[in-house]
Amino acid sequence: MEKPRLSFWQIWNMSFGFMGIQFGFGLQNANVSRIFETLGASIDQIPILWIAAPLTGLLVQPIIGYFSDRTWTPLGRRRPYFLFGAIASSLALVVMPYSPYLWVAAGMLWILDASINVSMEPFRALVADNLPSDQRTEGFAVQTFFIGVGSVIASAMPYVLSNVFNVANTAPVGEVPPSVKISFICGAVVFLGSILWTVYRTKEYSPKELAVFNGEDISDVKMASEPEEKASMKEILTDLRAMPKTMMQLALVQFFSWFALFAMWIYTTSAVTSQIFGATDSSSALYNEGADWVGLCFAAYNGISALAAFALPWLARRTSRKFVHSLSLIIGGISLATVSLVESPNMLMLNMVGIGLAWASILCMPYAILAGALPAKKMGFYMGVFNFFIVLPQILAAGILGFFTRWAFNGDTMMAIVLGGASMVFAGMLVVFVKDEDEPNKIPSATQRSSMLKSQATTA
Repeated sequence: MEKPRLSFWQIWNMSFGFMGIQFGFGLQNANVSRIFETLGASIDQIPILWIAAPLTGLLVQPIIGYFSDRTWTPLGRRRPYFLFGAIASSLALVVMPYSPYLWVAAGMLWILDASINVSMEPFRALVADNLPSDQRTEGFAVQTFFIGVGSVIASAMPYVLSNVFNVANTAPVGEVPPSVKISFICGAVVFLGSILWTVYRTKEYSPKELAVFNGEDISDVKMASEPEEKASMKEILTDLRAMPKTMMQLALVQFFSWFALFAMWIYTTSAVTSQIFGATDSSSALYNEGADWVGLCFAAYNGISALAAFALPWLARRTSRKFVHSLSLIIGGISLATVSLVESPNMLMLNMVGIGLAWASILCMPYAILAGALPAKKMGFYMGVFNFFIVLPQILAAGILGFFTRWAFNGDTMMAIVLGGASMVFAGMLVVFVKDEDEPNKIPSATQRSSMLKSQATTA
């Protein structure tokens, strides 16, 4: 028995919470380097301060995935984690821009990123839990749309507040501007509100229902009221050794893709404000104008990703998911590297188009490919482990980019952006070697399989 297809609006409600999650990430990505510099961080310190984000993801996501696979509550399997993470993230968003010292801001980044990861990981598994194979690309695409929408609003908010509502975007030395503070407070409200929408508007299948869909013996499945067996380290290690081949192939693609993204997130503000705006003093009006423009650029690439989210599944049906992902990464990598050639702020928007296409594909295609290669009972665990290959390159980037920028690039942060672009192009080339075991274009649909069985029965 196959899972029933969900309506577009059911998928929409299920994915709506991702808008809040990405609102938090969007504020973080566009403003944390700015906050660190405002509080006195040097250029080579910024990557190390950013290491909180990947480290918390490395620890939190597999653990949350493992336990969300094995628990069932009156609120469901994944939804309790959404809710807890949203509450903690919202509190961290409120506190972070008011940090009086650099070490406080760094600590709040740890808390914020850990809480966001608690909410985010189960969302990936929820799509795989609730949707049949031929709807998963659409499901991840709708998530990508909400990621784009949330990031657009979050990234552009400081610029809009200062340029439309005349909120100050400068502050005394060592203090975060009011436009950034208000943006983070708004982010906390949106984060919690969107998660609550998904929690109360989404149904989860029980363990027995999932067993029926997967053709398993339901007598071996525990009732919702029965306690799950305790987690076993031996089982975790066994599952790691049994990692599907497709997952290992995608790991390399993810590694070089996310190295590029991390380089972009931590150094775009510094590169653009110094090279295009000619400002290095974080308390100056010109620097803050450039930093606001970076936020607008980040909003632009996320807006492009939101639009591309609906085009990518259409293109994948006519070609393949691998072709779409490879092409998107190569275009995105070239667009990122050529930021170094831009001389005016407006020209940056052209680069954001290619970066937005790559971002949309990164958020959609790897998960659509991966979901078809994973055992249903361990979906949350493996989705969490897959995060290793997102955070490990970020940890590497945090460890080496400061050194490269200081000693190899003579303090030129734009060269770190070029290195990121080259890494993304290489990731696009590696997609060729990935095996998509669940490619919809090669697997008969349920209707086609039914017709084939009837035809075989008639022939017999």
